[in-house]
Formats: sequence, structure tokens, C-alpha cells
Amino acid sequence: MLYSCKFPRPPTYTFSQYFELPYAPADILLELGCTYVHSQLKLPEYQGKLDYIDFLSRYLPRNLNYVNPTSEAARREVLIAPTLLEICAETKSELNIEYPVNINNFLKGSFDYFIASPNALIVIEAKSDLSREFTQLALELIALDQWIDSPVTILYGAVTTGEDWRFGMFYRQEKKVVQDIKLYRVPEELESLLRVLIGILITPIKGN
Repeated sequence: MLYSCKFPRPPTYTFSQYFELPYAPADILLELGCTYVHSQLKLPEYQGKLDYIDFLSRYLPRNLNYVNPTSEAARREVLIAPTLLEICAETKSELNIEYPVNINNFLKGSFDYFIASPNALIVIEAKSDLSREFTQLALELIALDQWIDSPVTILYGAVTTGEDWRFGMFYRQEKKVVQDIKLYRVPEELESLLRVLIGILITPIKGN
């Protein structure tokens, strides 16, 4: 993107309002001094044994059989939260739900889920569909960059319906957001998804 597309902004914006904008992610991020790239990411992957894979492989499809997750709240409870709780138990990380952040009038709101380990930080945004999902996640990663004092040079994020997961990375020094072109499907790619989530949280810190 070699140009700036100005768009009218009200006096204040929450993260969820960016999700509703019709503008391209690159244009919105450019207004905030960041660039956007859509590319294949090389995400860290845990190579050890997953003791709970059999449990989640049964539990998540069972939930889909008994609950119609048509709303974001339903997806959070029956698909997303159980997965993240197992990840946090495995990595001894704390799961923050509805984590509030207030940087300024254009970067404020709550992260659906925020996990901080000694090695990494990851934001997870729940959506009922993935049509314009990544813009909101990108803004949350930009806000997280300004919110926290951490030596990590890369911030991770994911947006999910509970059945589909897409990852993103924010390179703090370059002010660049990269959206992964790959989509992880659950339950078909549950093991791959779990290995990526754990890999992110246990990968050693990269210092500035």
C-alpha cells in the first residue's frame, strides 16, 4: 500500500467499532502508523506429547452436537474457552477474559481473551464469522504494543469462531501486522492448532 486512504473518524472508537468499518485493514492501519501484510506465517509448534488431545477431540465435537453456537457468546463457552483453558493448564499461563485496555480515544475496549506467559503474549478475539474479523484483532495488537512493557519483539493474536482459527503477528519494531493466509479448522486440525498455541507460549523471549 503506497497511499493513505483517509476515512472520517468520530471522536472515539472502540475495538469492536473497527470491526464494523467497511475499509480495508491496510488503510485503517496506515492511519495509525502501521503497515499490513497478508502472508504465510511460520508459527512456532510444540513437538511434545499432548495428553489432553483425546479429551478435546471428543469434547468439542460433542458440544457441537448439543449446542447450536450461532452467537459469539455460545461459541466462547462451548468451543473457545475449553480449548484455551487446556492450553493454559499445559503452559501454566493465566487466562484473562474481557481484558480491558484504554490507550486513547481510538484504541480502547476489551480483549475477549488475553494470555501472558513468561515467553509470549497472545490476544484471542472471538467472532461469529470471519468476514472482516482481522481488522479488530490488528487494532488490539497495536494497542497491546503500547499497553505493555515487555522485552518481546513480536506480539501474537488469533481470531476465531471456535471452528476456524486464523493467526496474526505484530512486529513491534517495524510496526507491521501480518495476517496468516492459513486457516486452522477444528476439529479436523485440532492437534495442529494446539501445537501452535502451546508453541507460541513456550517459545523463549526474543530480546530487543
